[in-house]
Amino acid sequence: MRPIDLRSDTVTQPSKEMRAAMAAAEVGDDVLEQDPTLARLEGRVADLLGLEAALWVPSGCMGNLIGLMLHLKRGDRFLAPAQAHVLGAELGTGAWLAGGMPEALAWEGGPGRPTPAQVTKAAGAPGPYYSLRTTLLCLENTHNFAGGAVTPQAEHRALVAAAKAAKLAVHLDGARIWHAAAALGLPPSALAEGVDTVQVCLSKGLGAPMGSLLAGSRAAIADARRLRKMLGGGVRQGGVVGAAGLVALDYLPRIAEDHAKTRRLAEGLRGFGVAAPVPETNILLVPVPDAPAALAALEGVGVRALPVGSAVRFIPHRDLEMADIEEALRRLEPLAHLLRTA
Repeated sequence: MRPIDLRSDTVTQPSKEMRAAMAAAEVGDDVLEQDPTLARLEGRVADLLGLEAALWVPSGCMGNLIGLMLHLKRGDRFLAPAQAHVLGAELGTGAWLAGGMPEALAWEGGPGRPTPAQVTKAAGAPGPYYSLRTTLLCLENTHNFAGGAVTPQAEHRALVAAAKAAKLAVHLDGARIWHAAAALGLPPSALAEGVDTVQVCLSKGLGAPMGSLLAGSRAAIADARRLRKMLGGGVRQGGVVGAAGLVALDYLPRIAEDHAKTRRLAEGLRGFGVAAPVPETNILLVPVPDAPAALAALEGVGVRALPVGSAVRFIPHRDLEMADIEEALRRLEPLAHLLRTA
């Protein structure tokens, strides 16, 4: 039985076009100078985000870490929405390596996002020298563990404005900003407006085998290049994977297709009496009574998923067709009782 892998949109395989571009890539030593293909990729992403410069990094975790290291001094507090990737899925590097004290903000503004008032209150006012100092707000759009939830442009602007009024820098984990932009019908730059740095991923949804970019001002990215080297991310002929990233960006107009696959999966599950929410993007979190039992049963019929708390997470992606979603639903129907919460 052919497995249908819905664990993540990172399981995609490089397309033939990507492999051809990688084989033919013009390369140089990106530590000694700039790899020409990486330079083209960095320029293209900076333009997409409306920022001055960008830097390729091997992973989104490294991109976020460098963003935090740019804005934090040891002992500074940073704010982030509860269950943000930088808080719970990056092995504590925000504290360990960036030296920050994390504080989670509850989702009072909607799934995956706080309100501007929460930011203002949490930032506080300057105190005596021995008081904790808050210097950074981290946002996440889309918010992975809120089920791919989107922060609308107006709310993004209000959160950034509240941070700036409190003299906080703003870092955006935009690993799936492409999905938020597609869902809202906006260019990615509209959702990076006002931030100091943003990390975007090429292997989530776009199909590249690896790579993220950190974007910001020219000065910030010059400092980021030093930090990348400190963390072991200085690459030599990085254009080999940068070429795949350039091809991956060509998939941006098709992101909405993955959203449609996810909506169809949710619709089909609801037809079986499963409490599947209407997804905003390409992530579907389905609450279940026993996640380990449900996942084991799904594996038995060749449908792969991952647990998120007490829910099962499904992420359709570019390597799956709508016919694969229909086949997944056919396999899941006999197991629907394991996915029902009541």
